[in-house]
Amino acid sequence: MLKKAIVLGATGGTGTVIIAELLKRGIAAVAFGRSLPKLQQLAHSMGNPAGLTLMTGDVFNKNDVFMAAEGVDVIFHSASIPYNEMRTKLLPMGEAVMEAANKLGVKVVAVDGIYPYGRRQNEQPIDEEYPKNPHTSKGKTKLAFEQMFFSPRWDRVKGLIVRLPDYYGPTANEASYLGSTFTAIAAGKPALYIGNMHVPREYVYLPDAAVMIVELASREEAYGQNWNIPGRSAISGKEIVRMAREASGSSKMVLPIGRIGLSILGLFVPVMKEIVEMLYLTEEPLKLSGGKYERLVGPIPATAYELGIKETMDSIKSR
Repeated sequence: MLKKAIVLGATGGTGTVIIAELLKRGIAAVAFGRSLPKLQQLAHSMGNPAGLTLMTGDVFNKNDVFMAAEGVDVIFHSASIPYNEMRTKLLPMGEAVMEAANKLGVKVVAVDGIYPYGRRQNEQPIDEEYPKNPHTSKGKTKLAFEQMFFSPRWDRVKGLIVRLPDYYGPTANEASYLGSTFTAIAAGKPALYIGNMHVPREYVYLPDAAVMIVELASREEAYGQNWNIPGRSAISGKEIVRMAREASGSSKMVLPIGRIGLSILGLFVPVMKEIVEMLYLTEEPLKLSGGKYERLVGPIPATAYELGIKETMDSIKSR
């Protein structure tokens, strides 16, 4: 039974909603991060709930993770790495988390994306058995993470990986694909949209994702596997922008930005250059099947885009 959990990367978009979902279910939560002010801000935004404990530390330091995770049943590993640092830092971070978890003998839920699948090969939507043939450096690094995560070295750990498509929501920051777009629209400024605005893509609303992630973490039979966390449906950038404008009352232009524009921006913001190799997902998007989740748990929560985008825009405007 899941009574207490720690969330690594607690102040990130995914970590925040996981903590909220844990507390909603009466599960004690430890929020772990480097910055105490950010953790305190998170606690304040949630009303300083009694079930929330704040712990500072370095996720790359196995001893920090070990000490913070003592007494928990599950470690939610939702700490992220910027694109431009992924090749050198993702695996060391994962190793530190798994070493601490193995020493403690606790479960680990890793939050990840769809990059290891590579280009679309077969009919959609894809299930968890879809072959992983990454063609990008980030996809290959993510696949190496999965192989490390499920390594028999961790003989005292039960783990599962949840895979999310692109996401949005009130807690999503500007590092997400839609984050900077929504922030600019909410501020009444011209905005950029990364990728093709006409090709429908799948997005998951982060509060919905948190429900599914915590539900899986609570079930013993879910461990040792990958799990898809699908969004509601595919939607085009044009529709997203229309809904965001309506929700914010903005009429400023939103322009798509592709390879050339991102490469130029990358001269000043390194992470932007790293997005270029992932643009294939905006042209040949993958759609995740939720059939496996439905068979184990039941219906998939799927907030309507109109409502999810309105809640996201309202949240951004209130900051």
